[in-house]
Amino acid sequence: MLASGRYRSRFCNDLSLLDGIEQMKLDQILKRLARIRSKLLIVIGVLLVFVVIFAVSAGFLLWFTAPRDKSKIVKNSIGIEFVSLPAGSFIMGSENGKSDEKPAHRVTISRDFLLGRYEVTQGEWKAVMGREHANFKSSSFPVQFVTWNDIQEFIARLNQTNDGYTYRLPTEAEWEYACRAGTTTEYADELQWLAWYRNNSDQKVHPVGHLHPNAWGLYDMHGNVTEFVQDWYDANYYQNSPGADPQGPGNGKERVLRGGSFFDPGPLSNSTDEFLRSAARNHTVPDDGTLEEYGFRIVAVPRNR
Repeated sequence: MLASGRYRSRFCNDLSLLDGIEQMKLDQILKRLARIRSKLLIVIGVLLVFVVIFAVSAGFLLWFTAPRDKSKIVKNSIGIEFVSLPAGSFIMGSENGKSDEKPAHRVTISRDFLLGRYEVTQGEWKAVMGREHANFKSSSFPVQFVTWNDIQEFIARLNQTNDGYTYRLPTEAEWEYACRAGTTTEYADELQWLAWYRNNSDQKVHPVGHLHPNAWGLYDMHGNVTEFVQDWYDANYYQNSPGADPQGPGNGKERVLRGGSFFDPGPLSNSTDEFLRSAARNHTVPDDGTLEEYGFRIVAVPRNR
């Protein structure tokens, strides 16, 4: 009995010793895990800091390098908005288009100029002419069904306001320079972003400014309504045009239109007659029968210049 008690006591002591050893091992494991956890938290924290720094740096870099509209917006007395465009040079025309777009040649626009941010709207027409246009839809739609001569009457009345500007249509060179906005491709950006044309217009005109502007902040340079410019049309003009501020031929029978309209097919048409391209030229007589797709935008020249 006595021996049995001793054995039982030793066995209990051995169990206590084993429990103590296991507890020590468990404590060591827990301490080690705690140290690992602390190190992981430090590493994760450092990584998060680097991620935040990288994200901020990347965001700043994208902001700094991304094309942005830095142009100044000017509004005249009746609310027409103009974008101030910088002087500069560009390649006008295209070697891939129709014969009247050749040769592609360098042109310099020697002075800054103010060009309409949007196509002239029906609301602006009413404000200047004192009446709604015959096809009035709403103030935000571009004017349609206008001839070159109609536009000259609008400009003459706008000039009578004596608001500090002289108004005119852009020259063909100014128009293409503004449309390209620094680009050298057929379009200033992805066409579906910039233009109402056959693929997305449902064959009808749309209010101005509802799509994306080009890099210089101009809307609807491609599509919506095709725009009259100042120049007479001459199919061979580019062969002899001056390199600085070309004004077009001195005379002619037809005026130039630019930009294409909501009727025109896009780039998948594989047609050089596709008038949406930056370099594409169209033309009509100044007082031709009005068409639904004919519209315009204007230039404002400060009178103290």
